[in-house]
Amino acid sequence: MRIDVKEFGKTRDGKPVHSYTLNQDNGTFCTLLTYGAAIQRLMMPDRNGRIQDVVLGYDNMEGYLGDTNPYHGAIIGRHCNRIEDAQFELDDHLYKLAENDGKNHLHGGFIGFDKVIWKAEPFHTDQGPSVRFYYYSQDGEENYPGNLDVQVTYTLTDRYELVISYDAVADQKTVINLTNHSYFNLAGQGSGAILDHEVKLEADEFTDINDDCIPNGQILPVADTALDFRKMKPIRQDINQDDRAVRAGKGFDHNFVLREQTEGLKACAEVYEPKHGRFMTVETTLPGVQLYTGNMMQQDTGKEGVRYDWRNGLCLETQFFPNALKHKHFPSPVFSKGEAFRHKTIYRFSTR
Repeated sequence: MRIDVKEFGKTRDGKPVHSYTLNQDNGTFCTLLTYGAAIQRLMMPDRNGRIQDVVLGYDNMEGYLGDTNPYHGAIIGRHCNRIEDAQFELDDHLYKLAENDGKNHLHGGFIGFDKVIWKAEPFHTDQGPSVRFYYYSQDGEENYPGNLDVQVTYTLTDRYELVISYDAVADQKTVINLTNHSYFNLAGQGSGAILDHEVKLEADEFTDINDDCIPNGQILPVADTALDFRKMKPIRQDINQDDRAVRAGKGFDHNFVLREQTEGLKACAEVYEPKHGRFMTVETTLPGVQLYTGNMMQQDTGKEGVRYDWRNGLCLETQFFPNALKHKHFPSPVFSKGEAFRHKTIYRFSTR
């Protein structure tokens, strides 16, 4: 196993962006960027041993800097997902945030963690090659309180796993809700829509949403709804159902409440692509997962010149529940001074 480091490109103000490729002896590899600490490539075999790229992204910085980039592979912070009315109250102080999703706040603001350059440190472990990304978010950045030290570590194991470890701590009370926004297509990036992917979620409930895709505080059962993924089913089966929650999300764009609400790693999701036989399981220490089926994707040119379009990738964003700052009965993304946000998500691949 080895780690390859290259210059990937430059930002618009001339800052260099580097790529770090983690190579395993079994032929799998993962390329990560210092821009957004993003997953740029993730190469995994199908049932015939053919190794293909299973995440969407771009071959150059022009793509990542473009307006049509829907957060491909990036780390999202300081608070992923949506905050209603782009504001929250903490210790009787009202923090007004960027309105970058209509009147609401999405994925950390206009310049979230996905649009900054991270420092990187490659190293080897018993599990496999790793790279640790560092970012120091200053007090007041995107109007969030507190200086925040963030570390995100990726490890590619010889068991066909990509492990993402998050570690963040602030010097005053703040909100922290980090995730990764990779778009997966287990038929290989550029293979078209993901509607034939089959999905299972370890969730009996979901957080209901209003017409702006904002959780309204209700936690509802998935039973007898289009959002019932307790058994493996194709995405296309219910994505166009005349279901109020599905209409609001323009497809699936919902937070699911994981059945097991413990602090350790727990089963989260399974995804199967029948044509090539790739099977992905997700485990996490976080309490929720957002299933997003690329309902807002636009036509775009991705890696190797392939055309991306509507619903060409799916995201499984492990997280604290969106809009939890407005609904105190949700697990809280508020962290006290010196209290660590320390979580892990594992994407594990096999074939059937």
